[in-house]
Amino acid sequence: MGRVVGVDEALSRVESGSTLVVSGFNVALSPEFLIVKLYEFYERFGRPRDLLLICDALPAVPGRGLDVVARRVYECGDRGFLRGVLVPYPGFSPWLQRLIAEEFVAYYAWPIGIVSWWLREVSCGRPGVISKVGLGTFLDPRFRGGCMNDLARRRGECRVRLVEVGGGEYLLYSAPKPNVGFVRGTTADELGNLSLEWEIALGTTLNIAQAVKAQPNSGLVIAQVLRVAKAYGLRVRDIHVPGPLIDYVVVAPKEYHWQVSSADYDPRLSGEVLPPKNAVRPLELSYEKVVARRVLLEFVNLIKRLGRPVVINLGVGIPAMVASVAVEEGVDGLIHPTIESGPWGGMMLLHTDFGASVGPYAILTMPDQFANYEGGVIDCASLGFMQVDRLGNVNPSFMPGVVTGPGGFPVIAYGSPRIYFAGSFTAGRRSIKVDGKSRKLIIESDGNIVKFVDKLYEVVYSSKYGLIRGQEVKYITERCVFSLSDGGLILEEVAPGVDVDRDILSRMEFKPAVSKEVREMDRRLFTEGVMGLAGEVGEFKKTP
Repeated sequence: MGRVVGVDEALSRVESGSTLVVSGFNVALSPEFLIVKLYEFYERFGRPRDLLLICDALPAVPGRGLDVVARRVYECGDRGFLRGVLVPYPGFSPWLQRLIAEEFVAYYAWPIGIVSWWLREVSCGRPGVISKVGLGTFLDPRFRGGCMNDLARRRGECRVRLVEVGGGEYLLYSAPKPNVGFVRGTTADELGNLSLEWEIALGTTLNIAQAVKAQPNSGLVIAQVLRVAKAYGLRVRDIHVPGPLIDYVVVAPKEYHWQVSSADYDPRLSGEVLPPKNAVRPLELSYEKVVARRVLLEFVNLIKRLGRPVVINLGVGIPAMVASVAVEEGVDGLIHPTIESGPWGGMMLLHTDFGASVGPYAILTMPDQFANYEGGVIDCASLGFMQVDRLGNVNPSFMPGVVTGPGGFPVIAYGSPRIYFAGSFTAGRRSIKVDGKSRKLIIESDGNIVKFVDKLYEVVYSSKYGLIRGQEVKYITERCVFSLSDGGLILEEVAPGVDVDRDILSRMEFKPAVSKEVREMDRRLFTEGVMGLAGEVGEFKKTP
């Protein structure tokens, strides 16, 4: 059973050469105290060294957690502490990105959902995760196989193989079994039983402990907590990880144990208090709001088609704005948002607080949440894009010198039956305004970075496999809307005030097909005030 010990005593048991798996969705669920103190222990004693670090998402934001360690490693020029990292989203750790780009460490990039399921498979003694997620993308071994720098390609510790099952192609994701795990809970009793009552999600906490403890070679699990209760002093149904799966418990100072990057504790984030619905301040009328509104129109149309509320996922960036627009329009009760980390419902937080929701009504474990995405249990998703090619393939995050990783995108984009990619048409410095009086888009100066390109830097969404699965796909921008067909993109809608040749076709590296009946985008998108969507779905009773 887990013993409560000092941090040095616990960390002294970590051996060099270990495969260390660490929980953490940005700051949430991140055992920040253990991460930082492990490197300080290494600085003092020269061990443990040569670690392979596996993360279910990313236990860091700028200046916290793994980013602190990465900065020290980089500034010291130290290549002995880490030999490699399997991290779905390094994007919130600028120093880890430097380590990867400059080959301090081998970098393997798997999606969050694949890593979370891999932990379950390892717990069962299986060779890895078998999935169609990643076929035809950078994860496919016919391309990069998830090895994102030369060091990773040479070492190949975390591998993706092409396998055949029942006559169909699948990918097998495999990596070394972890023998050390760092997890986090709110409270542990004197026997190590762990509860997560103040955490914003459940993550893969139990799965990490199971994967480390599974045979062969049962390993070491250390839990970071805020407080300790007497033996058997916790409510049985609050215990998420049983004490026999934890070796040591370390009590962390509060400054190393915040719920999210901007709040040490808010009961609305952990589902302890369900706040009353307050009025959300409407977003200012901008071209970003136009895009969010256009996505919401798709949701409303889907509600009307299906005759019921819909379950959705919203990605970071402009898609995340859709939740606020839905509240403004009074249709939020018909839309059930989900977040990769596990929450259902509530108002999702943005930027480095992403992963938390204010007032969720349910919180699932992360593997269970991603089962909803990969299996197409949700009705639709809106995700961002950085590049789109003529076939409709999408790159949301990879560029030369930019190592943000795939995050949850590949699994969601693969499994969702309907995807509405949403973003600005161009990138770079630009001046694009919305004239609410004339209800038009005004492009004063356009961005100098083309996003609709001949060739993607990396393929992260494969339109070929989307079409095979029968997905409904649209690409929504402030000036036009495309749909996906067997032949690639089709231009279907154009914003009022936009010239097709000047503002669209000349700003693309390829010429898309143009519908014979190109429509004007709904002028309500370009007006002040509400669009009146609540009236369109008035026959459906909203939830309280």
